[in-house]
Parts: sequence; structure tokens; C-alpha cells
Amino acid sequence: VQLQASGGGLVQAGGSLRLSCAASGRAFSKYYMGWFHQAPGKEPEFVAASRGSDDSTYYADSVKGRFTISTVDAKNTVYLQMNSLKPEDTGVYYCTADILRVGAAMGDFWGQGTQVTVSS
Repeated sequence: VQLQASGGGLVQAGGSLRLSCAASGRAFSKYYMGWFHQAPGKEPEFVAASRGSDDSTYYADSVKGRFTISTVDAKNTVYLQMNSLKPEDTGVYYCTADILRVGAAMGDFWGQGTQVTVSS
């Protein structure tokens, strides 16, 4: 599985961005597709995940109510809609895929990351 993330950018606090991750390969809907956030100088942290086959979704407490993850199986694409952005959301966002695990432990495959900068 190859993952290509896009959609990052510079936004003011309170603004919105939508990240996209396009996946190659088959059986996309069977994978947990997720996003991790790496703040400057820190380790990547789990943000959200979903799986197309059962429409399950998972979120870190820090983004519940602000971020929404969704998948479009026909496009092999997972989206992360980020609203009410805060300066602490700044960092690199990585797309990941895992056939078995979801949450902090997931990560069979990783994309290249996309930078999000939230100005105060």
C-alpha cells in the first residue's frame, strides 16, 4: 500500500483545513486508515482513524468535536476535516494504514506527511 497525503497549509486559529490521503492497492476498505500528528520536537501522536468496511471511526480526545475523518472507498481516499484549528494543532500530519490495529499502535504503512501551520 502506498499513501499520498495532501491538503496541508497555513491557516489562522479558528479556521479549517481538509487533508486527503490517497491509497494505492486493493482491499482499501479492509484497512484501518488513520492520521497522526507530529508537533515540532515531539513524537507522532494518533489523531483519528476509520475503516470503510464497517464505517467505524476513532478519535483522540484532543480532536473530538473538531475533526472528522471519512473515507470514500470508490476513490481509495481518506479525508480529515479539521475545524476550529488551534495553534497546538501545528505540525506534520501523516496518513497511515493498518490491516489489524487501530489507534496509537497502528502503522503498517505510512505516507510522506503534510505540514499544517495554525497561526494565533
